[in-house]
Amino acid sequence: MNDKEIDMAPAIYRDAIADIFAEIVLEAAVAVMVVYAGDSRTRRKSDGSPVTDADEAAEAIILRRLAMLLPNLPVLAEEAAARGEKMVAGHAFILVDPVDGTREFLRHNGEFTVNIGLIVDAEPRAGVVYAPAMGKLWIGGATASTCEVAPGAVLPPLEKRRVIHARPAPEQGLTALVSRSNADPATEAFLAKLPVKEQRSAGSSLKFCVVAEGRADVYPRFGQTMEWDTAAGDAVLRAAGGIVVDRAGLLLRYGKAEAQFRNGPFVAWGDPDAAIFRAS
Repeated sequence: MNDKEIDMAPAIYRDAIADIFAEIVLEAAVAVMVVYAGDSRTRRKSDGSPVTDADEAAEAIILRRLAMLLPNLPVLAEEAAARGEKMVAGHAFILVDPVDGTREFLRHNGEFTVNIGLIVDAEPRAGVVYAPAMGKLWIGGATASTCEVAPGAVLPPLEKRRVIHARPAPEQGLTALVSRSNADPATEAFLAKLPVKEQRSAGSSLKFCVVAEGRADVYPRFGQTMEWDTAAGDAVLRAAGGIVVDRAGLLLRYGKAEAQFRNGPFVAWGDPDAAIFRAS
């Protein structure tokens, strides 16, 4: 399957690729949970962020499986990039975050995920977010769905998955999500301008998925993130009817090689009509 085939039948191939991603993360999660259950060596990368044996083991499995199943699509993966491997993207490429929420992994609170996202023409077209400690998987392609499945288990068929939709903004007030490990004054200042009824904390890309399920309404992030941190969750949320906008109010774009694939500030919304800034 190549990028031309994706363009020819986007809905069909987006769902097919999302299922491939789902099967891969279920396999990689076995290695993640082996480390999670034992003692993990923790090191610091050049940017000061932690990396564990689970990150490296999962990424190795994911890269090997992607090379077998989707050999024509280039891949940008977090730990490979951290090792200094050349980061190359194109019209269509894959972003991999083998363990998003490494701090949550180290705290053993379960709020970490394995993420793979497909980018086509700078937009997330398919993605999966898997929380192995919770046994919950979110899939975004032409539509968004979720299911419960254990690490290493067979991917449930379509009839065993629940289709999800982001919700309209409630008249009684918004539910906002903030990062458990990366709270900052800019986020609090932004939320102070909104009719927020409830604020919750969560780790990793789970926040995109909670909005996609209609259990929250807005997730702002003003600290630094990389494209592999957001691509899969963004794909799930967009498939569920939500949007993710940048500081200019435009849809968050991917393949920003000139910025070394860093994101700027963004806000994820369940209801596009409720957004302070709307994508054009």
